[in-house]
Amino acid sequence: MKILYICLPISQLSSNFKPFPDKPNMGGHNHDLSPTSALNFPLIQSVHKHKTNKFSFVCATIASMSSVLLGYDIGVMSGAAIYIQEDFKISDVKVEILVGIISLYATIGAAAAGRTSDLFGRRYTMALSAGFFFFGAILMGFAPNYGLLMAGRFVAGIGVGYSSLIASVYTTEVSPASFRGCLSSFPEVFLNFGILLGYISNYAFSKLPIQLGWRFMLGIGLVPSVFLAALVILVMPESPRWLVMQGRLGEAKQVLIRTSDTIEESLQRLDDIKTAVGISASCEEDVVEIRKQTGSGVWKEFLHPTPAVRHILIAAVGVHFFQEASGTNAAVLYSPRIFEKAGISSSDQKLLATVAVGVVKTAFILVATILFDRVGRRPLILMSLGGMIVSLITLGVGLTIIERSQEEGTWVVGLCVSMVLMDVAFFSMGIGPMSYVSSELFPLKLRAQGMSLGMVVNNVTGGIVSMTFLSLYRAITIGGAFFVYAAIAMVGWVFFYVVFPETRGHNLEDVERLFGNLLWKFSHTLDAEESSENA
Repeated sequence: MKILYICLPISQLSSNFKPFPDKPNMGGHNHDLSPTSALNFPLIQSVHKHKTNKFSFVCATIASMSSVLLGYDIGVMSGAAIYIQEDFKISDVKVEILVGIISLYATIGAAAAGRTSDLFGRRYTMALSAGFFFFGAILMGFAPNYGLLMAGRFVAGIGVGYSSLIASVYTTEVSPASFRGCLSSFPEVFLNFGILLGYISNYAFSKLPIQLGWRFMLGIGLVPSVFLAALVILVMPESPRWLVMQGRLGEAKQVLIRTSDTIEESLQRLDDIKTAVGISASCEEDVVEIRKQTGSGVWKEFLHPTPAVRHILIAAVGVHFFQEASGTNAAVLYSPRIFEKAGISSSDQKLLATVAVGVVKTAFILVATILFDRVGRRPLILMSLGGMIVSLITLGVGLTIIERSQEEGTWVVGLCVSMVLMDVAFFSMGIGPMSYVSSELFPLKLRAQGMSLGMVVNNVTGGIVSMTFLSLYRAITIGGAFFVYAAIAMVGWVFFYVVFPETRGHNLEDVERLFGNLLWKFSHTLDAEESSENA
C-alpha cells in the first residue's frame, strides 16, 4: 500500500482535499492559523481496508486508566477492612461505613466533574482526579485513627467521582463509531484490573504485622495516580468535541484526523460535531467564537426535556441504578465474608478465592469489549442480567442450605463459590461496562452533565448497597439478601427490555434520534386492540 505524507495548513487541506464528491468545495480562504493547525499525518490512498485506529486506542487506554483508582480501592478494602477492624477495634457498623462511604463521597466529585470538564476540559479534569486520589492514599496510609482514615476516604472519594465520570465521557468522545462500544468499555476493563490489583495487594501484604499491612495496602494506591497524571499531561490530547465546544476547530480537526479510521470519517465527524454545537458545517475558520452555555442552561433542559431527552435520562439513570442495586458491590467488597459464610475458614483460602473473583471479573470484561460492537448493547445487557438472576438465586439457596444444616457439605461450598464467580462474570459481560458506555446516549451539550447525574445515582446506590449489606444479611439472613438482589435484577431485566434501544454502529450525533418513542410498544398494542374491537 502506498503512503503519501502531507504537511499542510488546515485551510489548505480543506480546499485541496474533497472526500465527498457530492458536497461543494468547503473553502479556499486564507485564515490566521492556530498553533495546532499544521498537520503531519499519513494519507492512505486506498481507504477500502478498515483498520483499527491505534491512536484512539492509546487515548482510550490512558483515559480508562483512571478507573484503576476506583477498582483498586474497591478490591483492597475487601481485605484491608478485616485488618483495620482488628487494629482499631471498631464495630461492624463502622466497617460498613468505612467500606461504603467512598461511594457517597464520590457523588461530590461526580456532581462537580461534569461542570469542571465543560469549563476546563476533559484532560485537566482527569489529572485533577489523579491528584485527589494521590493525597487520599497518603492520608489513608498514615492515618493514626478511624477519624483521619475517614478523612482520607473523603479526599479519595472525590477523586473517584471525578475519574468515574471523565473516563467515560472522554473515551466515548474520542472513539470512532466503528468500535466505540469496545473502547467505551475500557474503563470497566481497567476498573476490574484495579480490583484484581487490590485483591493481590491484600494477599501480598497480609503477612505483615496488622498495624503495618493494611497501611501498605491502602498507601500503595498513590503509585497508579502518579503514573496516570504523567501520561495524561505528556501524551493524551484534549477531546475533539470539547475543543469544538470552545470554538477551537483547527485543533479539533487535528485530533479527529489522528483518532478516526479514515480522513473522510474525520471530516464527517467534524461536520457532525459542528452542526451539533450550532456551527455551520461549511465554516472553515480555525478559531470561532462560541456562545457559552451555562450549567444552569443544561439543567433547564433536563428539568424541561424533549421526549427524546426524557427517554435518554430514563434509560441512562436506569443503567446506573440497576448496575449497583443488583448487589455487585456486596459480592465484590464482602467476598471474604461471603466465602466465610460458605464454609471457608482459612484466611489465605478466603483471600485466594477473592483473587479468583478479580481474575474472573477481569477476564469476562474482555469478552464484553469484543462483543459490544458485534452483538450490540441491548442483547448483552439482557443476557447479563439473566445470568445474574440465576446465579444470585442459586447463591441464595446455597447459603441458606449451609446456614440451616448442621453439617458443611463440600458440594455446597463449591456451589456458593462458583455462583459468586458466575455472578461477577455475567455482570462484567453486560451491565457492568454499560455504565461507562451509557455516555454515548447523551447529546454533546448534555453529555458531561448527564453523565454527572448518572454517576451520582450510581455512587449513591452503590454506597447504600455497600453500607447496608452486613445489616441486611443479619436481618433477613445472608441467603435472603441475595434473593433481594435477584428480585431487583429481575425488575431491571424487564426495564431494559422495554426501555433500551440498540445504539451499536451509530455516530454519537445520531444516537439521540433512536430515543423519544418510549411508549411506542404500549401505544402500538392499544391501537391494535382498538382496531380489532372496532372491526
